[in-house]
Amino acid sequence: MKKKYLKELRKRKKKIERRLDPSENMEDRGPVFCSKRFEYEFSQRVNAISAGGIGAIHQMVSMLGLQEEIDRNLELLKIHLPYHESDHVLNIAYNILCGGCRLEDIESNRKDEGFLNAMGAQRIPDPTTAGDFTRRFDPSSIEILMECINRVRKVVWKNRPELLSGEIILDIDGTIAPVEGECKEGMNLSYKGIWGYSPLILSLANTKEVLYLKNRPGNVPSHQDAAEWIDRACKLVEGHGEKIVLRGDTDFSQTRHLDRWDRQGIEFVFGMDARPNLVSIAEGLPEGAWKRLSRQPRYEVTTRPRRRPENVKQRIVREKGFETLRLNGEEVAEFEYRPTACKKPYRMVVVRKNISVEKGESVLFDEIRYFFYITNGVDRSAEETVLFANQRCDQENVIEQLKNGVHAMRMPTSHLESNWAYMVIATLAWNLKAWMAFYVPDEPTRIEMLKMEFRRYLRSFIMIPAQVIRSGRRIIFRYLAYTEHLEIVLRTYDRLRCM
Repeated sequence: MKKKYLKELRKRKKKIERRLDPSENMEDRGPVFCSKRFEYEFSQRVNAISAGGIGAIHQMVSMLGLQEEIDRNLELLKIHLPYHESDHVLNIAYNILCGGCRLEDIESNRKDEGFLNAMGAQRIPDPTTAGDFTRRFDPSSIEILMECINRVRKVVWKNRPELLSGEIILDIDGTIAPVEGECKEGMNLSYKGIWGYSPLILSLANTKEVLYLKNRPGNVPSHQDAAEWIDRACKLVEGHGEKIVLRGDTDFSQTRHLDRWDRQGIEFVFGMDARPNLVSIAEGLPEGAWKRLSRQPRYEVTTRPRRRPENVKQRIVREKGFETLRLNGEEVAEFEYRPTACKKPYRMVVVRKNISVEKGESVLFDEIRYFFYITNGVDRSAEETVLFANQRCDQENVIEQLKNGVHAMRMPTSHLESNWAYMVIATLAWNLKAWMAFYVPDEPTRIEMLKMEFRRYLRSFIMIPAQVIRSGRRIIFRYLAYTEHLEIVLRTYDRLRCM
């Protein structure tokens, strides 16, 4: 980054900090939104875009060779007049990165001269053509696309191997993607009574990346075909980190595969259903085998403590006399257990929860519930195993972002495979966010970006207004406003340009 840019950024930062300093300008001058007269003018020569950060994203995509990888392996178009397969894929992904929520939003970029100039494109596909492109996919071509993305992903990991040291944790889960239409091919009624699809999602807990995604009818159980995709994910991350750890809920404790994963040196921590035989074993454990399970507080107060507000929900439950459950305590123990489909025993960690069933102000009775976790790991204690298994809930945040941040599960087309293809392409936008974090030179910002919600990421790093200047063979992005993360964007771009 040029020194004059760094100096200007420091100057702008101090200026905005002075404006926001609560100790200054505290006198009452009336409403702060005081502007009353506005005038609009139209620039006849200058083009600008609101998503100035898209240039750094495209620089990274070009540097990694994602376009060439897709065009070399994915063959869906007989002729290219003028679009290639990579053009369609990036068109949909960039639409999401520019704040679009659906295919129809592509039309805004298509008619934005600033965006076309920024991408160096004469024109881009319209929403109808983009939808037609997703309908060209079949299961094999979708898998080819995912493998193209994953080969580029390995290049990213190779460039920054220190960020994938230690354990490689793979989270597996399914979700329900509801649909409103009545003519969606492949849709079905889920166990919750919701019409839609049932995608299977495998994500990398270390970086929040989605490695594989499989769309399925809504009535398919979560674990169906999961072992095949787990094996693919393990092969993908093989060679990175010290060991691979699989983590999932009770639907993914497929006991017929446990011995094979154990022989391959893969560690697993899966939930197990509280079947009568397991409950009987837990009840027969001596009292000395149980230890109190201590959980860390949700957050640490960094400022002065404040008085907790009234729990309005709890008050209404008591006033109305609703039945509710209250956790009194948790204890943990473990024993060896050999599932019927396995040839060797594994550690079975059990949590015993003491729950009071209350109605209004009265306690009706106490209830004991058991939760089981099967693992072949030996490095973690029983307590650590439970806490590690509970961290799988962080994948729910990834799924939530795919649904309501990236809008990958809007199911915009009418076929199961085409909606699957759209999900994979939309998920690429989420993965590009993680890949960009790999090249951020500042470690705290890198960690923050990996954990950041997608909409906040767009507001912080992408939606920065910039003037677009075409000079010779160069396309120049001239940022027009100061933001908190602008220095990080410029430093990251410099790092990408030098690679």
